[in-house]
Parts: sequence; structure tokens; C-alpha cells
Amino acid sequence: MEEIIKSINAIVWSNALVILCLGAGIYFSVVTGFLQVRYIREMVKLLFAKESSNKGVTSFQAFAIAISGRVGTGNIAGVATAIASGGPGAVFWMWVIALLGAASAYVEATLGQIYKEVKDGQYRGGPAFYIEKGLKTKAFGVLFAVVTIASTAFFLPGVQSNSIAQGIEEAFRFPVWATGIGISVLLALIIFGGIKRISKVAEIVVPFMAIGYILMALIVIGMNIEKVPEMFSLIFRSAFGAEEMFAGIFGSAIAWGVKRGIYSNEAGQGTAPHAAAAAEVSHPAKQGLVQAFSVYVDTLFVCTATALMILFTNSYNVKHPDIKNEFIVQNLDKNVEAGPAFTQAAIAHHFPTVGAAFVAISLMFFAFTTIMAYYYIAETNLSYLDRKGSQIKLLILRLVLLFSVFYGSVKSAQLAWDMGDIGVGLMAWINIIFILILQRPALKALKDYKEQRKKKKDPVFDPEKLGIRNADFWKTYNRKEEN
Repeated sequence: MEEIIKSINAIVWSNALVILCLGAGIYFSVVTGFLQVRYIREMVKLLFAKESSNKGVTSFQAFAIAISGRVGTGNIAGVATAIASGGPGAVFWMWVIALLGAASAYVEATLGQIYKEVKDGQYRGGPAFYIEKGLKTKAFGVLFAVVTIASTAFFLPGVQSNSIAQGIEEAFRFPVWATGIGISVLLALIIFGGIKRISKVAEIVVPFMAIGYILMALIVIGMNIEKVPEMFSLIFRSAFGAEEMFAGIFGSAIAWGVKRGIYSNEAGQGTAPHAAAAAEVSHPAKQGLVQAFSVYVDTLFVCTATALMILFTNSYNVKHPDIKNEFIVQNLDKNVEAGPAFTQAAIAHHFPTVGAAFVAISLMFFAFTTIMAYYYIAETNLSYLDRKGSQIKLLILRLVLLFSVFYGSVKSAQLAWDMGDIGVGLMAWINIIFILILQRPALKALKDYKEQRKKKKDPVFDPEKLGIRNADFWKTYNRKEEN
């Protein structure tokens, strides 16, 4: 089973996907005029806009749902696995894919808003919706929906629950099976409450967990402030093969940096547009800019903080690319598995009594909210496929996700990560290809937004005026606003 999963993972995550992700990010950065740099102030302003309704959530709640999906295991365990396989240079390539990916995030989130619809009394949208409406064919929308349900309900949750179970076992010697049951029961109480309950939990938990973790990271960074220039130098040298020790894994640094960067910030993967579509905004570009900013919060802030803590304290091993169970660098015991244990060792270096427990609790919050986001995405795509809203199918979906959470918590970390990578990769392949094909409406929306902002207006979206077809929600919305 593990060998089959590993082989599928290698096919999905070939160099072609790495090139596609980087290439799409560069292209969207150029055609949007590097909005990820020019519109940072606007992003922050839009983040706290108060628009909401019975059908939609506020921009901040949608941001929180997206962040709960983005800020997760990838920020603690994912950074560690990137360093373990690609060396410190992998961190640089995580930064690159975040900077470029912010432009991709804008395009996919704006498309999610443009082509959203009202279903089950709430806003629904995402790649399946914009693929169908943008291409005027349902087949490819169904393909994405099926792949996404499989990924978010079966492949991906196990990575999060596995990392929670590992972290708690390391810190509290609590058996992984018991942790798996606990997570599943708690999750069931939330997901049976729907998107409103998910958004409320995410709105409270996400800022709390992110601020707490970043504060601890800032304390550790402050205690090692004199090493910051040295660590950044090590990251840059290793990223381009200039550091002799890591010269032989230059290609791995790029591949693992991109791979873990996308896993962490999800830019272009197709998950965030589901949350973006749920927001109540007067113009799709507003939520597109907010989602672009969430990529920065994830990778440039949280992932960098984790990487610096690990590198400051030499709490990492780097695997030899060709020889199994051998290391280029071995600072920790060879039996320490790459993942939360690296970060726990880093914080325990300065705070031996609370380090492991702090990371375990932080990871529990990070990963748990990510599983919540996965459920919402799976439910949205089930809603797309099942227009009648069968409660039996919804129940089956919930039970499958709860099973995969428990299963992942008791399986090996390697199997969990390989399965998660397959889920991320399959979604990224489909979504990036289609946002490249369907980019024009998102670019028109950005141009329209800029023009209205220049006139000191609060931008309002009129798809007919821009020549955008099949944006049926906005036609109805505008008529209501006029009346």
C-alpha cells in the first residue's frame, strides 16, 4: 500500500507540476502588475470590511476560513519536512512560491466570487462552479469536484490528524489512537453545524492560534537576534547550491520548497476560492485581494518564523538524496521523524519544560481548523454535484472524513504525507490549468476595481457592463440593490 501511494505521489509531483506552479505565479504577477506588492495597504483595509448577510460571511470570516485551511500542519511540520529533504534552501523557494502564488490566489478567489451562486440558503462557489460557467461545460467542473471531494475528505485530513497525534504523543505520551478518537468526536460536533458554525469557530480560533504561535516565535527569534543575518545567508546560499554542504540537493531544495510552499499556502491549489465565494462583498476583486494577503500571513510570517526557530537551534536533520537512512546533516537522533518533532526540539531548546507541549497545543489548533476548512470545501463540492441536497450523501461525506481523520492519526507520518501530497497535487494540476484558461474575467474585475477606486467610489460589480457572461448571481444581486 505504502509503495503504491509513493509511486502515485512521484507521478503527480513530477517536475512538470513544479514548473507549472512557478510559471503560473510569474505569469499572473506580470499580467496583474504585481498586485501582491502594489496593493498591500488595500488588502489590509479590505480585510476588516464589515459587509455580511444571512447568506454570506464577512471578508474577515472568509479570510479566517481560508487561513484556517492555509495555516496548518504545513507551517509547523511541513517546514520541517521541507528542510529535512531540501535543506535550508527549501525555505527560500517557499518564499518564492508565496510571493508569486499571491497573484494566483487573487485570480482563483476572484473567479470564485464572480461565478458564485446561492444554494442551501448560503453562498456557494469554487473551481467546479467557475470551470463549468466559464467554459460552459459541466464535465470539467464535475472532474474537479470529484477530485476535490476525494482529496479533502480522504487524502488530506490524515496529514493534519497525524501531526496532531504525533505532537501530543511526543509532549504528553498520550496514545495516538486516543487522540484520533478525541479529534473525530470534537470535529463531528462542529461540522454538523454547517458553514456558519465553522466560520464562527475559525474567526475566534485562527487569530488566537496565529498570534500565540507568532509571539512564541518572536521570543525565540529575539533570543537569537544576532544569528538572523547568518540564517538568512544560509537560506540564500543553500537555495542556489552555493553552500557546499547542500550543493548536491539544489534540485531538491526547489522541488520541496515549491511542494511544501503550495501545501502550506495553497495558492493555486483551488481550496481557498470556496471560502472566498462565501464572502459578502460588493465587488469580486475585494475578496481576491484579501485572499492574496492570506498567502503572506501563511508563508512569509508563520513558515519563516518556524524555519528560523529550527535553524537557530540546529534542530533538524537533512536526508541524503540517494542513500536511505543516511543524512547530509544530522543534528538530532536519526530516529526523530521529520515533522513537528523538529519544531518541538527547537522551542524546547530555550524552554525545555514547555516547548514540546506548546508546539503540540499550537499544532492541534492549526491542524484542527484546517480539517474544518477541508470539510467545508468537500461539502461545497458535494453541493455542486448534488443539486437536490441529499442528506444521506452529506452524512456519508461526514463519516468518510471522520474515518480518514482517525485513520491518519494512527498511520505512519510518511504514508499520511504522501497521501496528502497526492490530494494537493491533483487539485493543483486541474485548477492551475483552468485559471490560466479562465483568467480574463478576473483581470477585467481588477481593472474595473482600480478604475472605480480612482474615482473615489466603493466599487460595485456589474458583469454585463464588463462583458462577463454566466455571472448570474451578480445580475440578481444588482437588481435587488437598485430596488
